[in-house]
Amino acid sequence: MYYKTIKNYFYIVIICFCILQILGCEKITQVIEPNEIENSNIPIGLVLPLSGRLSNTFGVPINQALQLANDEINESTKYNFGFNFIVEDNYSTVVGATNAYNKFIEDGISVIIGPATSTATKETFPIADKNGVIAISPTSAARGLSSLSDYAFRIALTSDVLVPNGVEEILSRFTFSRVATLYDRNDEFSKDSEQALLEILDLKEIEVVVSETFISGDVDFSQQLANIEMEKPDVVFVSSLPPEKVRIMKQSREFGITARLVIRTLTDADVEAAGDAAEGTITFTGWGTAVDNPLNKVFVKNFINKYGTVPKNYAARAYVTLYVLAEAISNSTAIDTMSIRDALGKISELDTIVGKFSFNQDGDAVYEPQVLIVKDGKLEILDTE
Repeated sequence: MYYKTIKNYFYIVIICFCILQILGCEKITQVIEPNEIENSNIPIGLVLPLSGRLSNTFGVPINQALQLANDEINESTKYNFGFNFIVEDNYSTVVGATNAYNKFIEDGISVIIGPATSTATKETFPIADKNGVIAISPTSAARGLSSLSDYAFRIALTSDVLVPNGVEEILSRFTFSRVATLYDRNDEFSKDSEQALLEILDLKEIEVVVSETFISGDVDFSQQLANIEMEKPDVVFVSSLPPEKVRIMKQSREFGITARLVIRTLTDADVEAAGDAAEGTITFTGWGTAVDNPLNKVFVKNFINKYGTVPKNYAARAYVTLYVLAEAISNSTAIDTMSIRDALGKISELDTIVGKFSFNQDGDAVYEPQVLIVKDGKLEILDTE
């Protein structure tokens, strides 16, 4: 029996080697059969901006939420497996993200979570597609990125969902006819958000009186805000990554701009940092601490208890990411790339902290969008005003 086993094993090795030679493959993705899933410790690559300009706004909260979700999954009786995180810092750069992806692929990691921004995701998803690796971005929201790979999924609601829905919501409550826009021309998310906004405003025949731009890392928006103030708009739409949002809110009020601000994906931390300057600002998002959902309330409580701070939107989506992945693996016939990918694509109406969660045919998230407003220093559902 022993010699038969050795002999069979030798034949298997030879066959695998021949297949690799024929296909020109450089790696074998680990396969764990269904009866071996139990008690498995599944390696997951994390590509996060843990240093650089996006570390505090994206990297740290995303990492915290993933760790919280992993702890809960490991302790849960529902799942009989756990995750082993292997973390790569992308230094808040696109180059760092692509380098991290390539490193994980060379190391044989077949599931990668990250990167955070749409700009980096645009470059990394094609790498995942070329190498047949599952890529899940918790937070990128520019349109069309999931189509860059047959193995890509995203947890954030995309601009073509959030922006038209948000505009419809505020038009049902407020009257405005003159719009100004301000966006980051170097950031893929901000540019896409601006374009989606212009499309819906054109459809609604609402005039855009001025569009101003800046670049990531700017700290002085005086010229742009002066140009906006000259046109006396009713509302100013801002599309930006987190580091610039607070400064824009503060400086707009310092310039005497009284128009209502609408800023994509505003967080409780942004509101607190901006103080009175944030009052009345509206945001289009997929999640908020104010969302009345039992699972969400538990998440917010547990996050505060563990880390001593209120979770940001980016943390919430990361938390959802791991639970969606865990659900797919629990429904999968094996832990290999194709099986997990297929199981992810079948996720539908899953109960999460953002409500019922599904993926569409492109691998983009489907759930209820939210429109929030800053009222008395806190983000609340717009309906409550």
